[in-house]
Amino acid sequence: METMLIRALALSLLSTLAVPTPLQAHEIESPANAAVEPAFDIRRAGATADERLVTFTMEMEGEAGSVKPEATGALPGAWVHAYVWPTSLDPAIVGFAEKSGILALAVTAHPDFDDTPLFDENGDGDPTNDGAGWHSHWVVLEKATACGAGYKVRDVSPGVDVLPATAPMLPLALDSPGMSPRLDGKAVRITVPLRDGTDAAFDAVTATLQVHPEGQTPLLCVTGVHDIASGDLSLPGRVTKQ
Repeated sequence: METMLIRALALSLLSTLAVPTPLQAHEIESPANAAVEPAFDIRRAGATADERLVTFTMEMEGEAGSVKPEATGALPGAWVHAYVWPTSLDPAIVGFAEKSGILALAVTAHPDFDDTPLFDENGDGDPTNDGAGWHSHWVVLEKATACGAGYKVRDVSPGVDVLPATAPMLPLALDSPGMSPRLDGKAVRITVPLRDGTDAAFDAVTATLQVHPEGQTPLLCVTGVHDIASGDLSLPGRVTKQ
């Protein structure tokens, strides 16, 4: 009897080890990298969904959001820091043109311009001076050899290209629906209204972008990547149901 019990426990243990846990299967873990600024060094990323909302998270080695771009005093050449979740979702799900690029959710800060004209994030009564604080966007990314990191926010023509109703009407595939991110300690978290998000693939990236110094295209380039959770932008994460 004792021998049978030991065998049963052993089989149970082997079964547990052979089947990945939800953390292993659906979140992304990333090793610490001493060469990366701790505020942008990703250690873990995840996403969960219910019937109408998806929450994306990113855990850093250091304090999330503690490093912001230096102001240049002008829109041309302005710098942007970003925490980004590239996804496998079609851009049409949030109001962009179908199959127009990589739909990504981004939490950004940029002191030289405000691209959320419908919202007053800092609560001072002026909705046009909020770019320096951390805020969120849906963006469509596409490859661009002219950009330092090989990607850009897709250039568009407002009034011609399909854009969401809350897009700020910049010549970029960028939406500003007013979803507030939470940066608390080492964590970045944002919840967005999104149906049918379960099982979507995602990755996590920290990056620097720059507005073209002469206002030409590509207008908003990804100029540098601090960290990629997967290491290769393979989108190994999966949005799991809560």
